[in-house]
Amino acid sequence: MTADTPQTQDLQRDLNQYIRYLKERIFFEPESPVFHYNLGLAYARKGLTDEAISEFAQAIEHDPSLAQAYVNLGGLYFQKRDLDRCIQVNLQAVAINPNLAMAHSNLGFAYLQKGDLENAIASCRRAISLMPGLVQAHNNLAAALLRSDEPEASIEASLEALRLDERFAPAHYNLAAAYRLLGDPTRAEHHLDQARALGYPVEEEHGRSH
Repeated sequence: MTADTPQTQDLQRDLNQYIRYLKERIFFEPESPVFHYNLGLAYARKGLTDEAISEFAQAIEHDPSLAQAYVNLGGLYFQKRDLDRCIQVNLQAVAINPNLAMAHSNLGFAYLQKGDLENAIASCRRAISLMPGLVQAHNNLAAALLRSDEPEASIEASLEALRLDERFAPAHYNLAAAYRLLGDPTRAEHHLDQARALGYPVEEEHGRSH
């Protein structure tokens, strides 16, 4: 196990001090949505998922219009593989603010994981329209289009993801699958090699064509 660097130790110490400060403030102002929200962020940075969920939920209880708290909750629920709750809270976020790109992106990813491809595609496209530089939304759109048997459209989405980040390995992997569907083994092989070179875990059955 790699030891923490002095810089990491300093950051952790500062974070712990910040958490203590926020908990003290909440003791005196228990109904402050801002303090609960910030404490949720701090717990999330420490990887304390359940504690972060509790604080974001309390922030929402004291200010139901705090849209970003719903988005953060959605991300935490996704980490816990609770896709239904992830979708629920992100839908609440976009009900408050329809222009939250990350909420739409999170919805796209969650719908994709549930196999709801129609909603996944719609949510990813909405996220991209709001934030064209959101690489993950382009990648999720590519994956959803691929699973919807639309390889040409999937290729367009993956190429856009690579335009934004040329080292984004999942886009190469999706391109390999799309070109394979189109009967283009040469391009499929090229992008599979690119994905592998960038460290993407390529499954054995998706290895070299013969």
